[in-house]
Amino acid sequence: MTARVSPYLSFAGNAREAMEFYQSVFGGNLKINTFADLHGATGASRDALVAHAILKGTTGIVLMGSDRTPGDDGTEGSSIALGGDEAELTAYWEQLSANGAVTVVLARSQWGALYGRCTDPFGTDWLVNVTAPSSP
Repeated sequence: MTARVSPYLSFAGNAREAMEFYQSVFGGNLKINTFADLHGATGASRDALVAHAILKGTTGIVLMGSDRTPGDDGTEGSSIALGGDEAELTAYWEQLSANGAVTVVLARSQWGALYGRCTDPFGTDWLVNVTAPSSP
């Protein structure tokens, strides 16, 4: 398997509107999950916000994004998301996080993927997500 790299965009409450706009530009399929969808009800100020959106455009463009939530640690702007093979991505993770800051330890997530988040020594934010193997 090869690694995939995609921009991961962070929005201040308008992720749904932005991702729908990008879909109108690039076509394709858009999947949006709110915080309520993924974590159950957590409070009115957060439930309707986008926890994760992915647009797979008709020409191969992939964009992902989410809303920042009240209390986020100041993460703004964009990140780079890596997906793919566990061994390959674990090796990337070790190098990217070595002299940077780990914000989410690489571990099994509540959605079943191996997931971690770090900022490399140059200030670039990386999301590593190894999708959970599908059941036979």
